[in-house]
Amino acid sequence: MPFLIETFDKPDHQALRLEVRQAHLEYLDANVTLLLACGAKLSDDGTTASGGLYLVDLESREEAERFIKADPFHKAELFAEVNIVRWRQAYLNRQNTL
Repeated sequence: MPFLIETFDKPDHQALRLEVRQAHLEYLDANVTLLLACGAKLSDDGTTASGGLYLVDLESREEAERFIKADPFHKAELFAEVNIVRWRQAYLNRQNTL
């Protein structure tokens, strides 16, 4: 069942995000089979990330919590807040999937 994980970076932690980014990307690559979609939330000018969205295919909230806690961004204490909710796909690639 899909879960949406939304993360919010701590203010003024852009340097930490950049420092840990490569390890974060390697973690995502190692878990690509779980990812339905994933990406950073950006400022309007596209230059600064302030958190991220993950759509993950996992069986339980506990698995989603373990997934995000193992992310190098989480381990580096980049996040001020993490929200996890179940998600139902309705549209994908401009197609109704219901």
